[in-house]
Amino acid sequence: MSLLRLEGVTRTVELPDAPPLEILRGVDLEVEVGDHVSIVGRSGSGKSTLLNLLGLLDEPTSGRLVFDEVPLERMSARQRDLRRGRDVGFIFQQFNLLPGRTALENALTPLLYAPGRQFWRRQAIATRMLERVGLGERMHSTPARLSGGEQQRVAIARALVRGPRLILADEPTGALDVETGETVMRLLDEVVEASGAALITITHDPNVAALARRHYRLDAGRLTALTTAGVGVGA
Repeated sequence: MSLLRLEGVTRTVELPDAPPLEILRGVDLEVEVGDHVSIVGRSGSGKSTLLNLLGLLDEPTSGRLVFDEVPLERMSARQRDLRRGRDVGFIFQQFNLLPGRTALENALTPLLYAPGRQFWRRQAIATRMLERVGLGERMHSTPARLSGGEQQRVAIARALVRGPRLILADEPTGALDVETGETVMRLLDEVVEASGAALITITHDPNVAALARRHYRLDAGRLTALTTAGVGVGA
């Protein structure tokens, strides 16, 4: 079942005293429920712009974006915000944890805006998710007392507490050493698979990209499918 679909999507930015800048050019992508997709690309290839579109943070200049069979143009700004908060989880390279808060307080942050039962059970939900990512004994530690790998696990728990249907991981291992990064990606894949969510990993690292089931390269705003053997070529 299709969760997210991009059809001929472009993104162009108007510049003063210069021709328009084409960032994305005719991007086609379909993501199924339970999918794991990787997108590799150099700096300046359009990865951040594509991430903003996938996360319902921005609109295409032309083309069509359909989330859960609802076209983006049919969503009001409020409906888009609600879908993003409920259905999309973001994992960032720099973790973006609140420095003075414990792992538990960081993980439950998205639940402060959740409705009804999720809000009232926020501490229990966050505790269970931290235990699931192996931080049951570290949940009362602040980020300064956690290793890079542990901080990334907190970020994963925070992204998953609301049970999102789509996880967007932006350079999720960029701040980690190779061994810790591989461990984090395996953990993320296991947790996402168990929850039935779709995972899109946006990275410049071919080793991280190779862990996905389907692979794409973004180059000069154009998205092309790759075989597993081709993931490392020119990344």
